[in-house]
Amino acid sequence: MLSILTNVAIGLLTSLLGLGLGALWERGRRSRALYRKAAFFGTRPGEHCVIVVGTKHGQPGTTQQRDLRAVVELAVLLSELGCRVSLESGDLRGSNGDRTEFCVGGPIGGSNPRTGGHLTAHLPGVTITPFSDRPDSVAIVVGGERYYFDRGHQEYALVAKFTPTESSRPVVLVCGQSSVANQAAVHFLRREYARVARSVASVDRYCLLVKVSDIGVYSFHRSVLERDVSAEAFAGVG
Repeated sequence: MLSILTNVAIGLLTSLLGLGLGALWERGRRSRALYRKAAFFGTRPGEHCVIVVGTKHGQPGTTQQRDLRAVVELAVLLSELGCRVSLESGDLRGSNGDRTEFCVGGPIGGSNPRTGGHLTAHLPGVTITPFSDRPDSVAIVVGGERYYFDRGHQEYALVAKFTPTESSRPVVLVCGQSSVANQAAVHFLRREYARVARSVASVDRYCLLVKVSDIGVYSFHRSVLERDVSAEAFAGVG
């Protein structure tokens, strides 16, 4: 009888230890996944982040509805990562300092002047053609290639991460040809960040081109990574 009770006790103890170790392993796995995700987006749990959002072209003080949706999606992402978030307009000046900055919206027409400043200072290999009636209006030019703006059909967004020399935390730039492209890029990265992280040379600095197609049918949902243009975009930057 004693032998049976001993075996039962050992079995229960082994089961409890197994459950405990399993719970610890699962907690560790989730923690590692969280920190990998945070590293890709340049954040740390508990830190303060700032989202900078542009305005409608020609309508100062008014933000595109889809840009607001992109901001909400970013805010949810940052909340999942345990970060505090504040919101600023594209007129923000100065360093992002110790706050990871997410800057959303293109610079055309003064919609987000901070994006224009970031492009000039940190991505010398990228050019965005002016808005016009020409076929290359608002085209993204990088590495000698032009990515044309076909409104409502096929559009592009540039997503770049870099750390200004005067800052301790990075900037994540989302520069789309339209607010649809901005939302598509944010949605794509939330969904596919792990796969993208494995494909880039470094998660500390990258520049990616995201394509969204069949917009009339699928809105912002049909988005893919078109190219990693990091080498061309940062050409000449130390």
